[in-house]
Amino acid sequence: MGVARETIQPSPGGAHPGPGMQWAGAGEPLPREGPAAMLSQSPGVMNIGTLDVYLNKAGPDLQTVLYGDEEPENDAWGMYLERKNLVLEFLRSDLSLHLLKRHHKRIELLRKCSYYIEILPKHLALGDQSHLMLPTTMFQQIDPWRFQRMKKVGTVQTRIQLLLLSELLEQLERGRDELLHFLETYDMVAFLSGWEVIRQRLSELSEQMDGFLAMLVPGKLHVKHRLVSEVGVAKIPHIKLVLVTKMPVMFDRKASVAHEDWVSLKWFVSSQQPPLEQYELHFKLLEPRAPQEKAHCGVMAVASDSCEVRHLLAGRSYRFSIKRAETYTLVYEQCRDSITLKTKPYGEEGEGGPAAPQPLLPHLSHTQGK
Repeated sequence: MGVARETIQPSPGGAHPGPGMQWAGAGEPLPREGPAAMLSQSPGVMNIGTLDVYLNKAGPDLQTVLYGDEEPENDAWGMYLERKNLVLEFLRSDLSLHLLKRHHKRIELLRKCSYYIEILPKHLALGDQSHLMLPTTMFQQIDPWRFQRMKKVGTVQTRIQLLLLSELLEQLERGRDELLHFLETYDMVAFLSGWEVIRQRLSELSEQMDGFLAMLVPGKLHVKHRLVSEVGVAKIPHIKLVLVTKMPVMFDRKASVAHEDWVSLKWFVSSQQPPLEQYELHFKLLEPRAPQEKAHCGVMAVASDSCEVRHLLAGRSYRFSIKRAETYTLVYEQCRDSITLKTKPYGEEGEGGPAAPQPLLPHLSHTQGK
């Protein structure tokens, strides 16, 4: 149409991707700027909500804009550049490949977490650490049968939430592919003619991203019935139930070492070090060579972040797995971390000083969710 084509440059004011996230019990998730708010702050890029006003000013008839005089042609090209930059900015800020990969890792981490019901007074917010613990008498007032029923609700809610997170992330990835298709295959006429469809897709993806980020943090459990029995209670306390997460327990694969007939194990929680908890350490001899060797397995209760397992067979492989000890408030725990260590053959450890540690083989085993 005799209009000079310009190279579209990235908007210099785009926001950086990468919203932060903290787990329930450790603080609320860091805020994310909404796509519309973010784009409105980028120089040369229009807010989605103001595009209708721009269209009215540019001219009532798109055909006139596209095929009229030189000035309408320039207006159409400018409109095309602004709208295309709007889509590019959204892709860079909310749907970048780097950000989507980070969300994938977060979902994988959430699948490995342990989920608990926490009972709070209604005036406290999720993550408020001003209370240390409600009096143990609170559990004495709660009807045990009703609480068990709420634990089942919490289990179902957690499973649904994890499934929805995966589904939402897949929808965001498909939406990214659609926007890239518009950018790569549509010329100016097709892009402006199909702008309403593109704008609607941007709005849907923005809402999906907001929902996805909000769902990353477990929230309040919906209680349909009173948990506190009214019999013998002078004043029924006002409480609320929330789901909280605890980060997975992981073996320290550098500090865990196998010796001739014993192993030294150490583990940690991949977050701010919490107070020491109760753990269960499971171990099992792999590939027993005689019926009596099948007895080389067991479970140890540990109240620290390390332990030693002795009286093992030399030169043999053992699998060790670690998990938190089950508590009354646990509602969902799907994974436990495991490693495989091979003890040294007899006589090898005493020759020439300590031998190099055996390589640790990471392994993730699954347990039935509670």
